[in-house]
Amino acid sequence: MTLKKTVSRFRRSALAAAVSVAATPLFAAPALEEVIVTATLRAASLQDVPVSVNAVSGEKMAEAGIAKVEDLQAYVPNLTMSETGIGTNIYIRGIGSGINPGFEQSVGMYFDGVSYGRAQLTRAPFLDLARVEVLRGPQNILFGKNSIAGALSLISARPSQEFEGSVSATYEPDFNEQILDLVLSGPLTDTIGARLAIRKRDIDGHIENLTLNRDEPGRDEGTIRAIFEWAATDNLTAMLKLEAGKFDVDGRQIEIINDQPAVSTTGAFDGRTYGEILDFTEVGVGPIVLASVDADPSVLNNKLDYKRSSNGDFSYNDTQNLTLNVDYYREGHQFTFITGILGYDTEELCDCDFTGAPVFSVGAEENYDQYSQEFRWVSPVGETFEFIAGGFYQKSDLEFFDSINVDSDILPGLLNAADIQEAGGRGERPPADLSGGVLGLTGIGDAGDEIRGLGTPRYFTTETELFSVFLQTTWNVTDLFRATLGLRYAHEEKTGSRNMDFSVDGVIVPEGEVDTVVAKNFSAERHNLKGSRTEENLSPSINLQYDWSDEMMVYATLSRGFKSGGYDARSNASPDTNQIRPLQNLDNGEPLVLVGSFEYEEEQATSLEIGAKTTLMDGAAELNIAAFYTEYDDLQVSIFDGTLGFNVGNAGAATTMGIELDGRMAITEHLMLTGALAFLDFEFTEFENGQCYQGQTPDSISADGTPFCDYKGKTNQYVADYSGNVGLAYTRMLTSDLEFRGITDFVFTGDYNSSQNLDPSQEQDGYVKVNLRLSVADVAAGWEVALLAKNLTDEEIVSYSNDTPLSKSIFGSTGHYGFIEPPRSFAIQGTYRWY
Repeated sequence: MTLKKTVSRFRRSALAAAVSVAATPLFAAPALEEVIVTATLRAASLQDVPVSVNAVSGEKMAEAGIAKVEDLQAYVPNLTMSETGIGTNIYIRGIGSGINPGFEQSVGMYFDGVSYGRAQLTRAPFLDLARVEVLRGPQNILFGKNSIAGALSLISARPSQEFEGSVSATYEPDFNEQILDLVLSGPLTDTIGARLAIRKRDIDGHIENLTLNRDEPGRDEGTIRAIFEWAATDNLTAMLKLEAGKFDVDGRQIEIINDQPAVSTTGAFDGRTYGEILDFTEVGVGPIVLASVDADPSVLNNKLDYKRSSNGDFSYNDTQNLTLNVDYYREGHQFTFITGILGYDTEELCDCDFTGAPVFSVGAEENYDQYSQEFRWVSPVGETFEFIAGGFYQKSDLEFFDSINVDSDILPGLLNAADIQEAGGRGERPPADLSGGVLGLTGIGDAGDEIRGLGTPRYFTTETELFSVFLQTTWNVTDLFRATLGLRYAHEEKTGSRNMDFSVDGVIVPEGEVDTVVAKNFSAERHNLKGSRTEENLSPSINLQYDWSDEMMVYATLSRGFKSGGYDARSNASPDTNQIRPLQNLDNGEPLVLVGSFEYEEEQATSLEIGAKTTLMDGAAELNIAAFYTEYDDLQVSIFDGTLGFNVGNAGAATTMGIELDGRMAITEHLMLTGALAFLDFEFTEFENGQCYQGQTPDSISADGTPFCDYKGKTNQYVADYSGNVGLAYTRMLTSDLEFRGITDFVFTGDYNSSQNLDPSQEQDGYVKVNLRLSVADVAAGWEVALLAKNLTDEEIVSYSNDTPLSKSIFGSTGHYGFIEPPRSFAIQGTYRWY
């Protein structure tokens, strides 16, 4: 659907009409309070910043019960974040990195000026923030670490001038969520201030695990942050932040949402769903039983009902960071030094068949260390020429390990059965004589025996060293017109290695028939790969800004961004198409050639954005609009190989364009209206080697037999024609001390596809989700009691889905699993503040 048609359709919707009516002022209203942001590294009014940016205050996040970065997407249109089975997706305007530990994120995240480029860190809880600023579109000058799609800037609350504190507790009974926050802030001496923030959060989860008889995902989170500010002299200040946290998760919000009967040519499992195959299957020849499966009956649960079948999985994470920020002022100039030391350790187990039958699991460990140093020189404002200049250095080391583990006899037995059926020849009765070979093995019906106790230990490492310098100069041509030119030069060196081997019961085994079975059924092979690469790029940007009137500023920005290449951590095969694998022979004698991936190249983006920031009704309302068009070349994508691996490559090209609006209005002195709306049109203009969905007729077949589907003209995962939110906040004093506050948020989106292969069956219907908060507070005594309601409309929302592993490739059953967002919930919150 074109953007023009989408806009037209939405304008006719009842929601748009409701917003229009609500936006009509009923009474004279006071002027709005100014919102200050640092999106351009200078403190400035949001209305003066020439970029599409949404700012969410710490107060709003506390009122909305936002516990992690992912929850922000409800209040920032064109921002999408979702957990997956083995990673986290972050998309802005339809662009994201996909699932792979080797990726730097297309959407950069910066915490107090330090780059948090790893997707795993977006799962961490956060607390006590002054605000979060979401900048959409390439941000490669001032936020220069691969922020090709946008940037999230998180700013911690700083120590206060006077002693103050707060304690807040939240309880949600349905999911047994309990949150306790403590904040203490104030001066320690005449020159040193401190702020301590502690959060403890526990939750049982909103998905019932039928196999283990427990609720999931259970989270156990703890975070502590201490910030010290030292005013050493009138010209020198320093801030030291120390933070440590853990977030341990047992179980996942995953369930099988679709499971269709198998339709194959072997006849082994025809007419049965994957769940039915696992629930009870007994296959043999004559008196010989080759496979007998009798899993927990919960495997038959195959629809979205907030219930899952799983043997249990977990993600245990520990994070640490230190940030030192030193500011020196001289004659109006500001010199800033930011040192960041960051690290985390992760241990995960994925029950990646996503059923209660112990078919297989994937264990993973990740260790990451990062050191960064940034220097900035910011000139005074009000001069004819203003500038921001600086340099950035970052060194990081990543170690990643994972392994497919065949945990029981279920999969070996089922493979033996499939082997027997293949020996019979395309649905015919298997031969009574089982001594003949198939797949080059000893006998018919023993393919599965080769993988009993199988492990596929894979070790991936990458080291990155980045140095960049940047300059952004603003020429104040007149009092009303400004031109800004930005330029960043980056030099990056990266090394990578990936090694995969095969083991049985934890012992590495020599090459043999196990390689054949693993190659055919898991599309995996042994390999040992190393590489090094050096990249240099220049990112330019030009911005023109004009004060059309006292109430309107218009701007236009043209920029070119880059995202560096790197190495694939999750491919199960070598990219060397000339490598001979003599053990991987099919029954027709032809070699089975697997083609994986290892190295991928840089990605480029060219973007044009035109916008306006307006103040209306004598300061009682604001309305901002931005229109954008961005072309991406050599787009980096991570493609599921249809079995268990992910291959990374450069897809080709894509364009994304749209319109974004946001605004607020003080309807009366008691009633505030806020809103944001985005229209988005995304199209792949070149992508011949896209992943086919289950049952799709491929457009081409590669030399190694891999089916490809051409994505040219298609949209991308998560792209909705429109999305947005409308909020109403009503505040009134009931007595001289007692205040009532009611907040209602309407969060809406159009249809989008939750799967990366754009399977039509995985289309998520559009929805309107309603969140509500009602509170009463004694402003003099400092206490507040609130009732929180989330998803009042009880929408069923699938944030991510994918093919059920092995169900189609081995057994012929078409199935999908999905990540399911929580249903309707209510919570009570109590807060006490002292000053």
